[in-house]
Amino acid sequence: MSTQAFLKMHGLGNDFVVLDGRPAPISLTPGQVCAVADRQTGIGCDQLIVMEPPRSDRANVFMRIFNADGSEVAACGNATRCVASLVMEETGSDQVIVETAAGLLDAQAAVGGQIAVGMGRVRLDWRDIPLAEPRDTLHLGLGSGPLQDPVGVNVGNPHAVFFVDDVEAVDLAVHGPKLETDALFPEFANIEAVQVLSGSLLRMRAWERGAGITKACGTGACAALVAAHRRGLTGRKAEVVLDGGTLFIEWLPDDHVLMTGPVATSFKGELSL
Repeated sequence: MSTQAFLKMHGLGNDFVVLDGRPAPISLTPGQVCAVADRQTGIGCDQLIVMEPPRSDRANVFMRIFNADGSEVAACGNATRCVASLVMEETGSDQVIVETAAGLLDAQAAVGGQIAVGMGRVRLDWRDIPLAEPRDTLHLGLGSGPLQDPVGVNVGNPHAVFFVDDVEAVDLAVHGPKLETDALFPEFANIEAVQVLSGSLLRMRAWERGAGITKACGTGACAALVAAHRRGLTGRKAEVVLDGGTLFIEWLPDDHVLMTGPVATSFKGELSL
């Protein structure tokens, strides 16, 4: 029986099983992804990541992202930082380019062992979220319980950002799945509940499409800052406090969004596919 080496990594508790498909291609079925991601009978993770040779001659690595339910998605901010840190260690460089289905993402080493990633230009048109029908993305006009009237943002993947008075009181396990699969979102959506603590400090909890409640969501934190600024609640830079820790987000004047935060390796091993 063949085995495959893996790393278990995380960014603020948003955890990943990382496979290296650069020496030889790795083909995964949704069932295999689900088996690896299962926290009782597998390794357990929010997403499974496969590093592949880059398609672009500008990139150092291509990153494929599979949710715990076996679906493949285009973007994951915390995983991008993890993969960037691995490539930096391999190359000895403090700056690398990670290629994803959402585009080329510049990453660089930051102070304190953190990794900063430019997550690209945010998209705000209803067609780009995408939505099933024309809506004002500043006020999508849907809700469930305390989560009402979100802001739509695409950060390589679709987000609906809801502002609440008390984020800890929101039952994401109840409202997250309803909103994720609402008919307004043909590709489903990540759901964020956000409490504004100050003009430069947000508290956020995330329900990720295909993964459920996670300790951190990097693209979600980016979406939260963008949504808060669009609503006039913050400036263009803020700390976003997640269940697993804090990310530093800045929405740059050119509409690109920069995310900075820590990465860690939990353990390594071999698995059977």
